[in-house]
Amino acid sequence: MDMLQSKEAITGKRELNRARNRNAILDAARECFREQGYDNSTIRDIVRHTGLAAGTFYNYFSSKQDIFAALLTDFLARLNDNLIQNRRAADSREDFIHYAYLSLYTATARDPLVYELAHRNDRALRELFGSDILGLAMLSLEEDLRKAMKRGLLPELDHEYLCAAFFGVAYEMSLAVARRARQAPETADREALLATRFSTAMFMGGIPELSALS
Repeated sequence: MDMLQSKEAITGKRELNRARNRNAILDAARECFREQGYDNSTIRDIVRHTGLAAGTFYNYFSSKQDIFAALLTDFLARLNDNLIQNRRAADSREDFIHYAYLSLYTATARDPLVYELAHRNDRALRELFGSDILGLAMLSLEEDLRKAMKRGLLPELDHEYLCAAFFGVAYEMSLAVARRARQAPETADREALLATRFSTAMFMGGIPELSALS
């Protein structure tokens, strides 16, 4: 029993150490990308910021592109969990729109570097994931819009146009949120909320007119 517990303790320490090393590399990469830009940063720069041995780096990542993919995957996982949970818990039209945008803008404001990197490296992103950042970030939106219409939260509108409108507003607004949050990190959550209120008010005001058109 003692030997079993000892093995479990060693395994736990190894996993903890792996997680710490991985996070150290990702944090160092963020710092390098912020200071020097993605294109100008090298693996050597990133390793230097971590204090780890170069060999340790290659136990986790094989290239700078791998780091980019890891940063974006983490960003999208957090975002999509929030999007799905918030949109599907909404019990009114305003809640549905508000929380969809709040999830996206909050994630963007708290991690503007990754969001802006994704926009600037669209070709690399498509090669890695087969889509652009917004398409990935709002991957579940189309299905949720259909369900919201069935639940009566949204009127029966042209589904394709409605998705395009959501995407268009989110695309431009999220870039503005990222830019403001990067310039003044202390305002990140405030900017996310302001952008959410702006987008929600615009859609709430426009949907009655769209319903009349239908």
